[in-house]
Amino acid sequence: MRDDDKTDIGGSQEAFLTTHWSLIESIKAGQDKDRALIGLLLERYWKPVYCYLRRQGHDNEQAKDLTQAFLHEVVLNRDLVRRADQTKGRFRSYLLYALNRYMAKQRLKEKALKRIPKEKLVHIDLVEPPALPESIANASAEDSYHYAWLSALLERVFLDVKAECDKHEMGIHWVLFYERIAKPILENTPQPPLSRLCKEYNIEDPKKASNMIVTVKRRFQAILMRHARSTVLSEDQASEELDDLFRFFPERAQHSF
Repeated sequence: MRDDDKTDIGGSQEAFLTTHWSLIESIKAGQDKDRALIGLLLERYWKPVYCYLRRQGHDNEQAKDLTQAFLHEVVLNRDLVRRADQTKGRFRSYLLYALNRYMAKQRLKEKALKRIPKEKLVHIDLVEPPALPESIANASAEDSYHYAWLSALLERVFLDVKAECDKHEMGIHWVLFYERIAKPILENTPQPPLSRLCKEYNIEDPKKASNMIVTVKRRFQAILMRHARSTVLSEDQASEELDDLFRFFPERAQHSF
């Protein structure tokens, strides 16, 4: 994610990042004069689309082209927005439904980009495709889509949590949380001993380090829920959304996060 995509927690952009259904309603109402709203949807959701298409059997270049074509033709040309039905509840499911409908109508290999003038293509950073763990890389297209969705969600959450820690001069708090909680889960490695982290970061005792980690964990949970809430309609659906997504991570993730 680029630096200019980051937002300050509770800052001036908080009103802008309401919910994705609210964004869609704003787009419908023509309130996206600089295409900022539609751009947010593009920026956040190309990875799940790309991973889904790869597992559908398309090679890297085909998946990149088809991802860009889908986002251009369906999202940018407003068809997705025009048909968006808030009663569907989950934007994640709605986007996958729209993608499947789009793919069913295309002659994939011959016409993916021919109808799109090159000068109108929206740039998407696909230089480094998302790296999926072996267990997911060999999974179904739909599971790859959901895993990539969760990974993109966590990436944004981690950036926001780190930004908040930096803002409040809690850099060591963040490092402890990342080294002890986040990194072992993301990389599926053992947790480092608190005693080692205390020695490495000059912290008085493990109890203090543990309290520092808990402080960041609470912020992480609040920000994670806010991001999940932005794609559904209610708090209950947000919890269900996270439970559904976290099944793609090791079981300990649900207890640690």
